[in-house]
Amino acid sequence: MTSLKIAAILLLSGFAVASVSAQNIMITNNNSPNEPSIMINPLNTDILVAGANLNNLYNSSDGGLTWSEQTMTSSYGVWGDPAFDVDTDGNFYYFHLSNPSNGNWIDRIVCQKSTDNGNNWSSGTHTGLNGTKAQDKQWSVIDRTNNNIYLTWTQFDDYGSSNPNDKSIIRFSKSTNGGDTWSVPKKINIVDGDCIDEDNTVEGAVPAVGPNGEIYVAWAGPNGLVFNRSLDQGETWLPQEIAIDPMPTGWDYSIPGINRANGLPITKCDLSGGPNNGTIYVNWSDQRNGANDTDVFMSKSTDGGDTWSAPIRVNDDPAGKQQFFTWMDIDQTNGNLFFVFYDRREYTDNKTDVYLAYSLDGGNTITNKRISESPFTPNSGVFFGDYTNIVAHNNIVRPIWTRLQGSQLSVWTDVTPFSVLSAGNGAVQQVNSMVQYPNPASDISYVSFKLHEESTVSIDLFDAQGRKVYTVMDNETKGYGKYIIPINLSEINLANGSYFCKLTVNGTSKTLKMIVIE
Repeated sequence: MTSLKIAAILLLSGFAVASVSAQNIMITNNNSPNEPSIMINPLNTDILVAGANLNNLYNSSDGGLTWSEQTMTSSYGVWGDPAFDVDTDGNFYYFHLSNPSNGNWIDRIVCQKSTDNGNNWSSGTHTGLNGTKAQDKQWSVIDRTNNNIYLTWTQFDDYGSSNPNDKSIIRFSKSTNGGDTWSVPKKINIVDGDCIDEDNTVEGAVPAVGPNGEIYVAWAGPNGLVFNRSLDQGETWLPQEIAIDPMPTGWDYSIPGINRANGLPITKCDLSGGPNNGTIYVNWSDQRNGANDTDVFMSKSTDGGDTWSAPIRVNDDPAGKQQFFTWMDIDQTNGNLFFVFYDRREYTDNKTDVYLAYSLDGGNTITNKRISESPFTPNSGVFFGDYTNIVAHNNIVRPIWTRLQGSQLSVWTDVTPFSVLSAGNGAVQQVNSMVQYPNPASDISYVSFKLHEESTVSIDLFDAQGRKVYTVMDNETKGYGKYIIPINLSEINLANGSYFCKLTVNGTSKTLKMIVIE
């Protein structure tokens, strides 16, 4: 008989936004990682590839519970800004900056390809080489109808230069053969930026594909947040940029305890076939409400980018606290929106949490959940990176973020099933308290709760992927009173790992995190 020890994090505060039902996984604390990126294989959502500065790459084959590490090399060097994509055949693409032995630092954008779930990678191809000009902050999107890869980024005439004759521009290149070769880059912006790498520099070009193959991209710069599009696979673009938002305080701002911070935009388009199919979303952060009140925003367009909604505030806390370094993704199986960002709503100092926000109705309503199990306090003397990342597919949601405690950098994800994170939203709380004990437990564990009225009660156990593995109580009617329900662990054959005990009363659920070990 297997002996089980169960450690439970108790959620006794009902459904308050600050409650945590999360399962954080540290991917690594090796090699000072920051600026992480993550991608999931939609053909098998257990397969994940992630990376961090400068040349760190991570693989998971169990949905993110465990990770292997490798140090990346390429024919053109590897110099950070990791970004990942995956095509319809399950091939992964790793885009990064260059540092070639024969060339100049960040003089091109490099693409490496893996056909075996990220275990092995090609030596790399490249695009963007333009003499000594710097090529920076690249992001990609793959058209799921033809596997065309579209890439956008910023080119600096002379990175960091304050010479007014030096410009920054947005460039576009594509591959129609799986990254083997790339088109000659095109300039797609109309209003150039400077090269200082601050508010008046054009940056943040993250491309998205529309339902008919349109290419959409927004970026920030001297005219605020602007948008352009191509209707012919990138051959031609609008002759004038469309304004989304003036971004009144710019994209470059200060956050206490952070070496540098920005609110650069992320562009996504709903391809789910659902009620919001074709809607374009742009997510960013800025300090329009004050230097001590950085907020996360979203704007959307339902007409191909011609017009845009007023900014929608994503974080739902009272005014006066910092939310920063946002990223978003769309689950293209259902159109659900997901955001990840750092958050200080609970504190008066620099302690920092990580929040996940989501919307099931195209951004009309947005729910915030704290997913970090504990806060951290960053140190501005250590470079923290410029962004987080998140990927979602078929209700599997995997955020990724950097944690900086003192001088120790680490990269984390969370593997909580979305069904657990979203349980009970908007319902009236029926359970006064829920406790699971003893801790540890060997043969029998107990779930204790109190009902205020006659109710229908279920108790279920789920594994880390959200699959139900055992039902303790199935829609039983219970009257007013306190209940102590035994769970006979000796009859449950659970492998080592993390599980969730979910108590549901009249459709309202509360969840305890469980770690099961022999």
